Amino acid sequence: MTQVYDPSVWHISNLELTIRLVLALILGGLVGLERELGGHSAGFRTHILVSLGSAGIVLLSMYGFAEFAAEPNVRLDPSRLAAQVVSGIGFLGAGTILRTGITVSGLTTAASLWVVAAIGLTVGAGFYYGSAALTLLVVINLFLLNKFERKFSRNKRKRELVMKIQKSSSSLNKVVSELNRNGLQISKMLVENDEAADADSNTLLIVRIQVKLIKPIKFEEVIISLATIDGVFGLETGGESL
Repeated sequence: MTQVYDPSVWHISNLELTIRLVLALILGGLVGLERELGGHSAGFRTHILVSLGSAGIVLLSMYGFAEFAAEPNVRLDPSRLAAQVVSGIGFLGAGTILRTGITVSGLTTAASLWVVAAIGLTVGAGFYYGSAALTLLVVINLFLLNKFERKFSRNKRKRELVMKIQKSSSSLNKVVSELNRNGLQISKMLVENDEAADADSNTLLIVRIQVKLIKPIKFEEVIISLATIDGVFGLETGGESL
């Protein structure tokens, strides 16, 4: 059976094109709003730009080369540019991920940028129901499941303590005892000289302790008790972050 060439497949009206771009803006903005309210590095405008850019690229891929569609040696594949968006968005997402010690932040924001690109692609392709359903599920995940996760997993996360301790004191033993007493399991400890201290005195150590919460406790109270130990200075904390 001979296939009949239909040129209308490769054309889109200005109204339809505008609707798709505006919808990409709205759906991307809904996801970005949650990130903006949470004070994350990639927020409202960034997610809108990613969604709009993805929609624009897939629209270009589908309709931007319509004048060449009838050429005998031309074979158009609308999925090619869309595939490059999926891989290319990873570079933007990587820029939102930060690691300090055991503290890793920005993973959820990087994932939200990736899924917003998918939303833009689905809108640009005219898959309206799919894009709306995807946005709804993403918003539910970011707003509701985030609270659920924090409630049930906050006592299972690792924390990092960084402090300065006098060399000649027994402060380090007291710190270890206090952590054990409060149900904190020490998984890693690093002790080094404080290079910023006076070279002649050389009396301070920098201690980095990675701990794991093995029972429900108020971590803030543990920090307060550690700060009251003689010979402990400049106590700082860190932990996993979404």
